[in-house]
Amino acid sequence: MLKTKNVKLAGITAAALVMLSACGNSDADTAGEDGLTEITVGVIPIVDVAPLYLGVEEGIFEEHGLEVNLQEAQGGAAIVPGVQSGDFDFGFSNTVSLIIATSQGLPLQLVAPGPNSTGDPEADFSGVLVPDESDIETIEDLEDASISINTLNNINDTVLREGMNQAGGDPASMDLVEVAFPDMQGQVEGGNVDAMLVVEPFKTLGENAGMRSIYAPYAEPTDDLTVAGYFASDTMVESDSETVDAFAAAMRESQQFAEDNPDATKDIMTSYITIDEEILPDLTLPSFPQEVNETSIETMIDWTVEYGLIDEAVGLEDFIYRGE
Repeated sequence: MLKTKNVKLAGITAAALVMLSACGNSDADTAGEDGLTEITVGVIPIVDVAPLYLGVEEGIFEEHGLEVNLQEAQGGAAIVPGVQSGDFDFGFSNTVSLIIATSQGLPLQLVAPGPNSTGDPEADFSGVLVPDESDIETIEDLEDASISINTLNNINDTVLREGMNQAGGDPASMDLVEVAFPDMQGQVEGGNVDAMLVVEPFKTLGENAGMRSIYAPYAEPTDDLTVAGYFASDTMVESDSETVDAFAAAMRESQQFAEDNPDATKDIMTSYITIDEEILPDLTLPSFPQEVNETSIETMIDWTVEYGLIDEAVGLEDFIYRGE
């Protein structure tokens, strides 16, 4: 069984994590004994955040004056309130969860890009997987089927609905069930759900277990999908823009490093997920851009309106941090 690892990075102690959880954004203003500004970042233990872990290991964040503490959550929807409350200085989330939060009046800003789809349905890092013996062959066959996703009201149910709509099916007919990524394969194999929407490494793990992908939910509905990114609260942006700019710059460099060093990007996953190293060569990595694709964000905003996740579109000026 695949499990997430307890994150242990140089310079991170249990006491520091407790202090960060209790104090939140105030710690971003506090320099440690080594002169580095301590920050805490809420993450999901999936391939998407590999550049962040890689940037910490390679010293990129330290070069920008930051000591990074990482805390794990099940999904971006759970990280949003952590950033809003001040438990996290920065968070990682899918774009739809951030759009929904912004529409609800939560003052959050996207400060750095995360993963993008590869744009290739035959080689993307996400997939809808079914058992090999399943009668489900295409996304149209998911009508009246049950599909596990990691959290509801996020990018995964949005792209599924859009994919079903493009195929001429009924998006409302799908029964979407919230299941953590590591538990999805067992739920499918146990017959509790018909399919699962997963990202790497869970896509490769499922395929190696005999499952097959019937749809590429990030690559097929649109080109160059911006899947997720790193964000901060307006309070953090307004009170400590220097730290926000340092984090954004370090994140861009880390994304570029990950893009240029795919083997290192795969290897770093073993530091935060318990995974058989033999499958690492089989993993499909996302694209790791250095800038936010605003056209893709606008597309996601349109879809969240269309599928009733928000009442009216949010403006990019309220959503994307453009730096000092």
